[in-house]
Amino acid sequence: MTLAQITVAQLQSLLLWGAALNYGILLLAFAAWAFAGDALYRLHVRWFPIDRAQCHGAIYLMLGLYKLSIWLLFIIPWIALHLVFGNGATP
Repeated sequence: MTLAQITVAQLQSLLLWGAALNYGILLLAFAAWAFAGDALYRLHVRWFPIDRAQCHGAIYLMLGLYKLSIWLLFIIPWIALHLVFGNGATP
């Protein structure tokens, strides 16, 4: 199957599965930081001279940028395809 043979339904499915997988990774990263944040901070402070407030800010920024990228790369294109073509109608 070539790229030109991919249907809209397959692309919508790919985008939806990609969003779900990436949200799972995001939730896993959040859970790791929420439940093991002190251990992760101690691990990172060995490598980088950073205080706790800077570390929390960096993690918060990273999680926010990751969430924004999921929306921009997966969810918004899925919504656009869904609005234009419906539930996988061929163009």
